[in-house]
Amino acid sequence: MDYTGKKCLVAYFSRRGKNYVSGSIVNLAMGNTQIVAERLQELTGADLFEIDTVKKYPLEYQPATQVAQDELDTGARPELSENLADIGQYEVVFLGYPNWWGTMPMAVWTFLESYDFSGKIILPFCTHEGSGLGRSESDVKKLCPAAIVKRGLAIRGSQVKSAEKSMVEWLGK
Repeated sequence: MDYTGKKCLVAYFSRRGKNYVSGSIVNLAMGNTQIVAERLQELTGADLFEIDTVKKYPLEYQPATQVAQDELDTGARPELSENLADIGQYEVVFLGYPNWWGTMPMAVWTFLESYDFSGKIILPFCTHEGSGLGRSESDVKKLCPAAIVKRGLAIRGSQVKSAEKSMVEWLGK
C-alpha cells in the first residue's frame, strides 16, 4: 500500500519492565512494542501516540500478567492518561500492542472505543513470544466495524531490533 500523501498515525501500547523474552524473564528499559512503533514512525513519517493508562501496570512480570488477565476477564476499560487531540485528521492508523492473553491489552480496547474510526485504514501490529496476533485482528474488526482493518504484523519480542525487513515487507503489501 502506498502511504504517500496520507496522514498516518502510529498509536501503540507498550510495557517496559520485566517481560518474558526467549524463555526468560528480562528487564526491558523500553517495551518491545514501543521499539517497533518508533521504527514504523521513522519508516512512514507518521505521527506517534502512546496509549498509556492512568494506573500503571506492575513492573514485575507475574503481577503484570495477573492484572492483564483480570482486566480481560472482567472486560475492564482502563482509563487512559492522555487523549488524542483529533483522530479525524488521520486516514491510516498503525495500531500496536503486545499480545496479552490472546488479544490486545484492555487499554487498547479503551482507545479504540474512544474514537470514531469509520472509513479509516487500521493496520494492527503486535509483539509476542509465540502467540502471534491471537484473536486481536478480529477484536479490532468488532470494535471498529466501519474501519478497513488490514492484515496485521506479528513480531516476536526477542526479534524487534532486527525486524525492519519484516516491517518494510508488511508496509509494501
